[in-house]
Amino acid sequence: SAMASIVAHGTLHATVFQARHLLHGLPALLTKAGEELKGALHVKHSDHKFYATIDFGFARVARTKIVEHEPVSPAWNETFHILCAYTSSEYVVISIKNQLPVSAQVIGRTRIPVSEILSSRLVEGWYDLYSEDFSEKLNRAQIHVRLQFSHVKEDPYWGAGIRNRDFEGVQHVYFKQRRGCKVSLYQNTHLSQQFSPRIELQGGGLYRPPRLWEEMYQYINGAEKFIYIAGWSVYTDFTLMRDRERMISGVTLGELLKKKADQGVRVLVLIWEDRTAVQFLKNEGLMRTHCQETFEFFKGSNVHCVLCPRHPDRRSLSAVQGMEISAEFTHHQKTVSMDAERSMVSFVGGIDLTNGRYDTEKHTLFGDLDTVYKDDFLQHNFKDADLRHGGPREPWHDAHSKIEGPAAWDVVTNFTQRWTKMADRKLLLDLQHVAEDFEGREAWNVQIFRSIDDGSAIGFPANPSPELGLVTVKDQVIDQSIHCAYVEAIRRAKNFIYIENQYFFGSCASWAEDQDCGCLHLVPIEIALKIVSKIRAKERFAVYVVTPMWPEGIPEGETVQAILHWNRNTMEMMYRMIGEALREQGSNEIPTDYLNFFCLGNRETKIRNEYVAPETPEKGTDYWNAQMNRRFLIYVHAKLMIVDDEYIIIGSANLNQRSMDGGRDTEIAQGSYQPQHINSENEGHRARGEIFGYRMSLWYEHFAGSNGGMRSEYLKAESLKCVRTVRAIAERAWDAFVGEEIVDLPGHLLPFPVRVLKEGSVVELEEQSVFPDTKASIAGHKSDIIPPIITT
Repeated sequence: SAMASIVAHGTLHATVFQARHLLHGLPALLTKAGEELKGALHVKHSDHKFYATIDFGFARVARTKIVEHEPVSPAWNETFHILCAYTSSEYVVISIKNQLPVSAQVIGRTRIPVSEILSSRLVEGWYDLYSEDFSEKLNRAQIHVRLQFSHVKEDPYWGAGIRNRDFEGVQHVYFKQRRGCKVSLYQNTHLSQQFSPRIELQGGGLYRPPRLWEEMYQYINGAEKFIYIAGWSVYTDFTLMRDRERMISGVTLGELLKKKADQGVRVLVLIWEDRTAVQFLKNEGLMRTHCQETFEFFKGSNVHCVLCPRHPDRRSLSAVQGMEISAEFTHHQKTVSMDAERSMVSFVGGIDLTNGRYDTEKHTLFGDLDTVYKDDFLQHNFKDADLRHGGPREPWHDAHSKIEGPAAWDVVTNFTQRWTKMADRKLLLDLQHVAEDFEGREAWNVQIFRSIDDGSAIGFPANPSPELGLVTVKDQVIDQSIHCAYVEAIRRAKNFIYIENQYFFGSCASWAEDQDCGCLHLVPIEIALKIVSKIRAKERFAVYVVTPMWPEGIPEGETVQAILHWNRNTMEMMYRMIGEALREQGSNEIPTDYLNFFCLGNRETKIRNEYVAPETPEKGTDYWNAQMNRRFLIYVHAKLMIVDDEYIIIGSANLNQRSMDGGRDTEIAQGSYQPQHINSENEGHRARGEIFGYRMSLWYEHFAGSNGGMRSEYLKAESLKCVRTVRAIAERAWDAFVGEEIVDLPGHLLPFPVRVLKEGSVVELEEQSVFPDTKASIAGHKSDIIPPIITT
């Protein structure tokens, strides 16, 4: 069984020292002499570019830098701290490879049984090297390695939460945790005047949900020195302010930024250049990011706008990999920073400053189409959808944060490191470090995390330092601290985890199929292992995951179907492990008592004076069906995880390999908590600070507001009562969503449309193998056309 083969869960500290006798006899002398001569003559080209790799089954977990001109005994002397959660692998394999222009050649490899590493805890020595398939020993060739494994249960923070106020944050990462900050948490870009959940915080105050675009408008307007914006998409022709009930609307983002630049504020805008958006093709770009329009709009103004392609600038990447990075990956970081009175402010989250993002907690499908959404109708899931053919629009649910104080500087540091790499560094202001420290009960500790490589930012040391958590992949230095932050937060979790993310798939080394697709990040399997450990300890634990019903795009299309397939593999792996643990314990609970996947949707009855479209979609299409049945998904673009109501990670990173990798899409996120509002064991009270307030406010939006308000069981999200209540509410909403009768949906939370059996199998709902109003399979299918590196 998969459980019996759970092998390594913890951290592997590995050092690769050197190899010897890779060549021997006369060839060794001649080759060495030849390389020494090249060195003396300063010849750059070397036929011997040796590096070492460490693999756990299907998972490549470490890779050294390349050593040139050392054909006989290359020395690397590199140490790695490797997070492990791997099943069913018998050996750790260490290989030496030679980097060739298009691929790599295996020089030799050795393997060490995982059982030996786990039982002896420390193995070190010279290991004989063998041919690639281990069929023959390579004469006297050897490699010197040291492997030390520490099991997750030895970690003092395993299952202990933040424990105390001296928590230092995530270690071995680029940015340290900063104390004395202030954080605001936002849901959506706006909230209506009517949105007022009654959520009591510790100390008796009420939670007050802030409004993102209103505050951002005020901060941009108030900036006196600088405004730095990094985005995946920045559109100039949309307005931040549209709510007549709250304040004046009007000015577009582009005009606002030009106005500030004309006042002498240094405005720098760094946006991803979608390489498919070549101007002469008059193509909007595959991703529709408006990068060319924005560049043209600011041309000749005082706003400095730089289009930034996702370049690999690495000579040691093979030609194929170099092409893959620039063609397939994006700059996905989303930050807005500016000076404010006595401090620095940075916004971090899912912030796309572009069209189609304005939405409130109502997530209307057919309302306000002739007013609020008249010039901002977005619908990317049907062919030829537009306002002329009418709703449903694509509602947009998102999550964001604002940081004030010392950690806001780290966001600016990230921006300046990227700007310096891509643009004229003389345009950066020489900012004096003045950051107001926020003290008292409401202060926050904040830590900035990234996925980025040295092809996208300066400031990385030439030799990657394990102390900074930097790793090398083919001479690329990579920061994967977002992945570390997620894994460590899951390992600390004690009671429950609440996730909202645009994607949720990974840990492919433990899937039942497609283990070689490269989607190796550990978030899903860490969650599954956490639940399994709780089942064995007979303790409660609950995980809630909210994703979109399907990823944005034509649901029958190749890309969407491929992603749904990875999603299904991930769910099956997690539920299989949970089902086995329950069976092993003789429990009569079911897997969904511990882990649940949800999505969001809406359905609306017709209202008086509703916008009437002059044309109708083609009969029988998904678009026509959705319009007739007056229902559609709410797109979840949020990227957040709340652990035990005391810790939150929020940012631009999805839970897929592209975002977690570091060498694919660039990302930024923050992890934070209020030291005065943690679940301290001794006092026996639960954290009820701003993070608790934010979770409850999200729940109020998704389901509680239209289902009798806040119930006491929501306070203990891990309790079986809470899990079953939330599930029942979602299932009632699903019945209303798919029913014949058109109704106003009671809440937006829906169960993801699959059935989970007691032993952990994931099967189709009866009579529902496709998403409502479509012909698109819910299970998805693997694409023969699109390579996994794009869709994972």
